[in-house]
Parts: sequence; structure tokens; C-alpha cells
Amino acid sequence: MIIGCEIGFWVLLGLGLATRYLLRMRRLSTALLLAVPLLDVILLAAAVIDIRGGAEANWRHGLAAGYLAYSIVFGHRTLRWADQRFAHRFAGGPPPWRPPAGGRARARYEWMMWLRTVLACAIAAGLLYGLGWLVGDWSKTEGLLEVGSVLPRIVLISLLWPLSHTLFPRKTPEPEPAPVPVENPVPSERSVH
Repeated sequence: MIIGCEIGFWVLLGLGLATRYLLRMRRLSTALLLAVPLLDVILLAAAVIDIRGGAEANWRHGLAAGYLAYSIVFGHRTLRWADQRFAHRFAGGPPPWRPPAGGRARARYEWMMWLRTVLACAIAAGLLYGLGWLVGDWSKTEGLLEVGSVLPRIVLISLLWPLSHTLFPRKTPEPEPAPVPVENPVPSERSVH
């Protein structure tokens, strides 16, 4: 089910963007792109059904909570990232947005991404707890606690990026000076031989 939902994510994303830019069918494209996060809800529901059916909870069931948390926090950004690249490549759109190259702007960007990671981990922890509650038998859901124990490590490891950009900022590249326009002199009669 996890593999099917992961494949479904990329298929729906690709179809949504293709119908938007290649077939110019905006409504169908919007419907396909809105269906992308529903796959994570389906995956989480399948995990509940599986555990209630007698399966022992393990990391696979916890991964469903992680996918849904990712979709909630980063889903819109992921869709926008893919949309910009697809539009640039296939529809003559502007170059995709890039994060700041360095300096304080890059550090601020990295801190915002870290805060999003913290939020995603908090949502995943809440979903794991909710998954255990929905199953109703805490003895069957001990495997979910193992998944939950990984979340603080993700928060700490991801803290390296904003710290490194804050403590050791990369210099922002100097903008290239605008070329000075050179007037083309009109050739005088003397210079024409």
C-alpha cells in the first residue's frame, strides 16, 4: 500500500501538471492535484484497518503518519516546486524560484524550513498517537512508539542546516554591474574610405 501510494503521488502530480500545461485543462488539473494529499489519508486509513485487523504495528504503519504530516506541512511547497519547473520546461514559464544563495537571507530561509520540519514532526507524533487511539489496543501499537522515537532525531539532525548557515554564512555573490551602454558613433565622411 505504501509503495502504491508513493507511486500514485508522483503519477497524480505528473498527470496534474501535464493536463495543466500540455493539454490546457485547468479544472481537471486542479482536481488531480487536489487528489494528491488524499492518498496520504487513504494510506493512514489503511494502516488503521490493518492494525485493527490483527496486524502488529510497525514502522510501515508509522510511515503513513509521516507521509500525511509531510503533505500537510510541505505538500503545497512540493507542488509549487514541481509546478514551477514543469511550467519553465514545457510552457515557457519563468525560471523556477531558488532560495537565497547566502547571507542572512539564506539563514532565515533555513530557519523557516527547520521550523516547518519541527511542525511536521509534531503533526506526525500527534497522528501516531491518534493512530494508536483509533486502534484502541495499545499493546498492538508499540511499534508506533519506535517510529515516534525517530522524530526528535529528525528535528536535531535537521537543525544542522540553519545553524551552519547562521554560524558560517556563505557570502552572497556580488551582483554583476550593469553594462555601460556604448553609443555607436555614426561614421563620419572622413573615416569612410
